[in-house]
Amino acid sequence: MTAGDAVEDEVLRLTDGRQLGYAQYGRPDGEPIFYFHGHPGSRVEARFAHPAAAAAGFRVLALDRPGYGLSDLKRGRAITDWPADVAEAADQLGISRFFVAGASGGGPYALACAWRLPHRVIRAAVISGVGPFHVPGITRGMRWQNRIGFRLGARWPSLAGALMRSMRRSVVRRPERTIDALARAMSPADAKIVRRPEVRAILTADIAEAFRGGSDGAADDMVLLGRPWGFGLHEIEPEVYLWQGEADTLVPPAMGSYQSAQIPRCHATMLPGEGHLLIIDRMPDLISAFQQGVSGRPLG
Repeated sequence: MTAGDAVEDEVLRLTDGRQLGYAQYGRPDGEPIFYFHGHPGSRVEARFAHPAAAAAGFRVLALDRPGYGLSDLKRGRAITDWPADVAEAADQLGISRFFVAGASGGGPYALACAWRLPHRVIRAAVISGVGPFHVPGITRGMRWQNRIGFRLGARWPSLAGALMRSMRRSVVRRPERTIDALARAMSPADAKIVRRPEVRAILTADIAEAFRGGSDGAADDMVLLGRPWGFGLHEIEPEVYLWQGEADTLVPPAMGSYQSAQIPRCHATMLPGEGHLLIIDRMPDLISAFQQGVSGRPLG
């Protein structure tokens, strides 16, 4: 493998027998970042990180959560189970310390790793990250369909299952239409980004891969993201860098503001006029924040 290569269909076998799918972008010998995709999504989402990571000397390891892409479903999982999967993946790959990053629905999973693995996580990044739905007023400015869907789906998992089965049918039949529908639900700034052919190609591949093995992984995520996460934001020890678009209608600014106020060592950047898809153009900012964490720190 050369420095510019990406590998997208790798798997690990975990000790409980489950398969964990992952992709690798950037430099294969670079500083390790574990990247966690949105909801619904897959490891393919991290294609957006490839150029910036390769240029800066980082290795991005994008994992499929249980039930997505190449990863086996895990019945009864919790967000707080995810750090154990990440730690085991890191052990198998010979990585002792690492950075974590999560976008949208992957944000809580990055924070869970920072909370559970403070001696292994150097820094964490959250980009347009979903906030805890139980906080009063935190969904202000959120698209009403998302607000109702997550709240009701968290209470009635069968509803979350039905919603994600319907989405999977749409993706299987016409993935491009699903991308168009998502673009209409976002801000004008996002819609403009989605019109780029290279962005549409990655988003289409990502959402198709998300439902490769069915819709149960996405349904589980919908339930878990809408419920209490199982840890307190005030308990997170590592530094966290957070980016939030002030025009985001999927993850509204109130979610970013709340998280930045609760996380002790949080460096938040609120971006006027920008929407949800910050991961596409803001990856160099994330890499720059992590570069500061590399200086003088031996990594394994």
